[in-house]
Amino acid sequence: MQQLLSTLHDSPHGGHSGKQATFQRLHSYFYWPCMRAMVHSYVQNCDVCQRTKSEHVAPPGLLQPLPIPNQAWDIITMDFVEGLPPSNKFNCILVVIDKFTKYGHFIPLAHPYTVVDVARLYGDNVYKLHGQPRCNTRV
Repeated sequence: MQQLLSTLHDSPHGGHSGKQATFQRLHSYFYWPCMRAMVHSYVQNCDVCQRTKSEHVAPPGLLQPLPIPNQAWDIITMDFVEGLPPSNKFNCILVVIDKFTKYGHFIPLAHPYTVVDVARLYGDNVYKLHGQPRCNTRV
């Protein structure tokens, strides 16, 4: 049985076709119990098929440009820097960057923090100085 699988899958005639094509080709000539499971296992363990397997996903779409802000603090980005050594009980930094001027606010945080903590720090350090950013960006 292994010789049949090898002949109908690995040979130039078989061309390392997939599970279904190999099964159909084998089934047109032979039959034995559990043949589908054996073909599935053989193709699954085929070294050549595993190294040259193609992806069956749709290609990604075109890149979309990011919006260009018209004024300072129109569009901002936020991120966290974590894994820092402790300093005055703080071990994280909330980074808020303006996309127009590249000006940034670096606000110290301590783990564990919650959404309420981050919102309070944002309001106390960024919102009170610059106001509400424009929120109609499509990224």
